[in-house]
Amino acid sequence: MRRSITAAAMSAALSIGVAAPAFANPTPGADNLGERVFPTLGNGGYDVGHYDVSFDYEPGTPLMDSAVRVDATATQDLSAFSLDSIVRKINSVKVDGRPAPFRTQDSTEKLYVTPDRPLARGKRFTVEISYLSDRGYDPKSPAPADPEGVHWFAKPDGFVTFAQPDRAHEFFPSNDHPSDKATITSHITVPDDVQAVSNGTLRDKKTVGNRTTYTYGTKDPIPTDTAVFAVGHFAEIDAKGPNGLPLRSYVASSQVDASRAFVDDIPSQVAWVEKQFGPYPFETYGVLGVEGGYFAAMENATLSTFDAKSGLQGPIERTATMVHELVHQWFGDAVSVDRWSDDMWISEGHASFYSFLYQGDKGIRPAEVGLKQWYEQDNSFRASDGPPGRPKDTISVLGATNSAALMLYGLRNEVGADTFQRIERTFFEKFRNCAASTRDYIDVTNHVTGKDFTGYFKDWLYGDHTPPMPGHPDWAPGKA
Repeated sequence: MRRSITAAAMSAALSIGVAAPAFANPTPGADNLGERVFPTLGNGGYDVGHYDVSFDYEPGTPLMDSAVRVDATATQDLSAFSLDSIVRKINSVKVDGRPAPFRTQDSTEKLYVTPDRPLARGKRFTVEISYLSDRGYDPKSPAPADPEGVHWFAKPDGFVTFAQPDRAHEFFPSNDHPSDKATITSHITVPDDVQAVSNGTLRDKKTVGNRTTYTYGTKDPIPTDTAVFAVGHFAEIDAKGPNGLPLRSYVASSQVDASRAFVDDIPSQVAWVEKQFGPYPFETYGVLGVEGGYFAAMENATLSTFDAKSGLQGPIERTATMVHELVHQWFGDAVSVDRWSDDMWISEGHASFYSFLYQGDKGIRPAEVGLKQWYEQDNSFRASDGPPGRPKDTISVLGATNSAALMLYGLRNEVGADTFQRIERTFFEKFRNCAASTRDYIDVTNHVTGKDFTGYFKDWLYGDHTPPMPGHPDWAPGKA
């Protein structure tokens, strides 16, 4: 354990030539990461390794006593640091078990913490935060043009969260940026007539009186925007995927029979995607099917989330959306993006492109039919949202899909299917459990092919107009 050194002792040490401790001149960590469309998001000076989150749910009130422990490592000599946070109320903060002064700033959604002693670069430290969650409190993000959404999604029997892109810090104070991934453990205490669900595997279930605490945990790091917490009446459906992969899905009890065919198709979907990229990257997979009009399909790590009626039932074509979210487990979750503003195409482009290939392989619709339709609309998308490597705003970031899927299709046509698969697998293995940038993908492509495709990516990612499609000189982009 490092002992504190008084100013007098430090002065004496310097006078006789003894080196000052590593934290002699500590500075605060940065309170943002310089994102273009999320200018206040993210924090510098440390790297998070693990989150341990707790919620105490009571029906009839939106308030929940909550806590999070953040295990992190200082990446500089830190005098102070910040976390993203817009929870209802912070009760207390401790750093390495000692009370720490703190302040909040709602305009930038920050929690500023000053430990009672500096943290030396390389030091592992813990931050324990007691706070109050309010599921009725859902403030609009300070990011420009960010739409108001529902992130604490209320259901008659509980709730489910929706964190993307920058709302996980409504649920727990965090470094809420995809470049800083971490493992997560969640403890959700509920009345014993409902269940709790979260990412990873159920590690423990303990009942005291009429209340039960469910503890889930992930083995591998995930980005904060893919964390999910849910309470309600769910039926658990267990199965085995390729190579014995544990599959566990949770579907609203009233919808489980109608959703069963889609859930039973998951092993086949996983097998198809594994043929493209290699083995599934996490310890378990499944879907969370909720009811009540959940408005999205979301690639929550290990547990893609859907409205049960609109996402897990109906025409077979809807399984392509399930595959879209499954592909995100590789691209977006296991390999997260380094910057929302610049690199989101890596996540959304891959998920959309492979859902087209899946439709073609399964006889739902030839891949080229849908891709050609998107190509004809691409100039309009670029005019409204910006090119995929430079989206105009937060809405466009999440929609960095069409042009990027077309770009990947064109690259596959240019280099051939076998070489394209080598690019994809090489890129994934190199950046698994890390964050990756556009430059990283270009470098891998150039290395695998032995050719310089920088200009190709520049045209597709940053051009105001749709480039020609390799292999399809007959395709004509429409007007904006």
